[in-house]
Amino acid sequence: MEQEEVHQRIQQLRDELHHHNHQYYILNNPLISDFEFDRLMAELIGLEAAHPELNDPNSPSVRVGSDLSLEFKTVSHKYPMLSLGNTYSEGELRDFVNRVEKAVGHEVVFVCELKYDGTAISLTYEKGKLISAVTRGDGVSGDDVTANVKTIKSIPLQLQGNYPPSFEVRGEIFMPRQGFERLNASREEAGEAPFANPRNAAAGSLKLQNSSVVAKRPLECYLYQIMGAQLPSDSHFENLKFAATWGLRISPHSRLCTSFDEVIAFVQAWDSSRHTLPFDIDGIVIKTDSLQLRDELGFTAKTPRWAISYKFKAEAALTRLLSVDFQVGRTGAVTPVANLSPVQLAGTTVKRASLHNADIIKSLDLHLNDMVSVEKGGEIIPKITSVDLSQRMPDSEAVEFIANCPECGTALLRIEGEAAHYCPNSMSCPPQIKGRIEHFIGRKAMDIDGLGGETINLLYENGLVRNIADLYRLRPSQLSSLERLGDKSAANIVVGIEKSKEVPFARVLFALGIRFVGETVAKKLASALKSIDAIINASPDDLLAIDEIGEKIASSILDYFSKPENIQLIQQLRDFGLKFEEESSESSNLSQNLSGLSFVVSGVFSRSRDEIKALIEAHGGKNAGSISAKTSFVVAGDNMGPAKFEKAQKLGLKIISEDDLLTMIDKSGN
Repeated sequence: MEQEEVHQRIQQLRDELHHHNHQYYILNNPLISDFEFDRLMAELIGLEAAHPELNDPNSPSVRVGSDLSLEFKTVSHKYPMLSLGNTYSEGELRDFVNRVEKAVGHEVVFVCELKYDGTAISLTYEKGKLISAVTRGDGVSGDDVTANVKTIKSIPLQLQGNYPPSFEVRGEIFMPRQGFERLNASREEAGEAPFANPRNAAAGSLKLQNSSVVAKRPLECYLYQIMGAQLPSDSHFENLKFAATWGLRISPHSRLCTSFDEVIAFVQAWDSSRHTLPFDIDGIVIKTDSLQLRDELGFTAKTPRWAISYKFKAEAALTRLLSVDFQVGRTGAVTPVANLSPVQLAGTTVKRASLHNADIIKSLDLHLNDMVSVEKGGEIIPKITSVDLSQRMPDSEAVEFIANCPECGTALLRIEGEAAHYCPNSMSCPPQIKGRIEHFIGRKAMDIDGLGGETINLLYENGLVRNIADLYRLRPSQLSSLERLGDKSAANIVVGIEKSKEVPFARVLFALGIRFVGETVAKKLASALKSIDAIINASPDDLLAIDEIGEKIASSILDYFSKPENIQLIQQLRDFGLKFEEESSESSNLSQNLSGLSFVVSGVFSRSRDEIKALIEAHGGKNAGSISAKTSFVVAGDNMGPAKFEKAQKLGLKIISEDDLLTMIDKSGN
């Protein structure tokens, strides 16, 4: 076959397969048999393999996935992915509707949609092609999981019809219950731990490092929000109708409502019939239909004022308590978990429930083989709420909280004023060791690429790591011989570990996992005391004098550095080249142009808020979490919360733009 003929045949196959994917997964109207579809796909894959120069990242063949290891990069959202305000009360839902209509001065049309119990995703299409898929993350930025999302057959790679040249569409990736049960059955058969629920299975699948494995997971997606500069309508509902003509999978269950009575009727109908759906929902989302009204209503600091989520109340079921396990976390806290006789609850089979702590067990007066009432609070985490004493068996044994760690046998401690029991053997207890290492490698800590919980467990089980310093002793040859790791993955891990030596002191301090020392406290400590040596030698008064550090945090810091093994660990990390001092003012502060000034950053900017805050600190300024009379300037972006804006005006504060801030920074030519 000539090159031109090959190119034409490949394009013909791609067009046909795109069309049949749309007919099958979007319209639920297949035109050819599975056998014929597979035959066309096999032909395409064969031709593409023989002619790699004709590669297309949006070919239908990417649905099969790749065996190459993925590395997720962090991507800033063009439009922040904000959470919604929640309510479980019909009265509060009525208040929301009234509040919106009062704010705009007239009756409002709302759109009611199902609230899918999955994981949020943001898709970007350019010229009709899917170019990126990003998770919610922290709302400001998320992980680029495009390669994995391309394997989900209900997400089109190529649109059709008259679509905008560029737009984002958001939705929920979920796993239908039937597919979830099949997946768990296959995992149990293979000796692997089953997923707790479909939501966890969907989220976990999306973060797998091998897209060919993702392709085998029964993931689906519904899309429910379109964002962009050239949308066809001011109506959200109409935009979704248009999106369906472009080939996007839009929920058929949404409805326009022109009154509170219609809204509540929709909510009540689905509360009764939600389990007839093949997938899980945990509530209803109510939004204003008009995009212009949304702009007028704006946002609070965390949520849009034009939408709310009505969460269904927890459902309960009666089942038998079979046994209680005790799990050890990173900090040594021991959590009791009830093993139950399987029971259907909120559309899933529940086998386990959290008991939280010894006080909960005591208050319930739990006995083995009791009939217990189990609820799924907010449709997610099962918990035992009561015992049916009338069905208690004679001579049944009371559940007692354990005295020793189930992992290492050390006697447990309970700190005065706290509910949890702790294993004090922090240096030798396996779950604590692995948990600390997972915390250390995290994105907000050392941010080591290529490592995750499964890999850390693999390294621990093979005796390669026993503490965080051991990571810096790893060699590619040790890693490449392990199961699921090849030469390329091993090399990437070692490169990521080496790169982590550039992480600044404040993040290294946070990564150590000192109890109660979160990101903010670590920054305060590093800024005030400048070095690990100064922190080690600090007195209680020195620590208490630092902003936001009270007796509880100070006591934890003193306790951590009183242990010789922690001092030894820090010396090892120092020898490996990690940063244990604040950079000198010459290198860490680009200028002092903002010295003595306090800023509050609010709204959406051309860069992330974290970047803007880092700029302020790099030029000598300070960031404040809330507006007060001590605030020097408010840096306002798009969609700044009206309450913050009003408070700033009331206090007579100067409100500046991102460009104004950059001008202030550049005032001396820096």
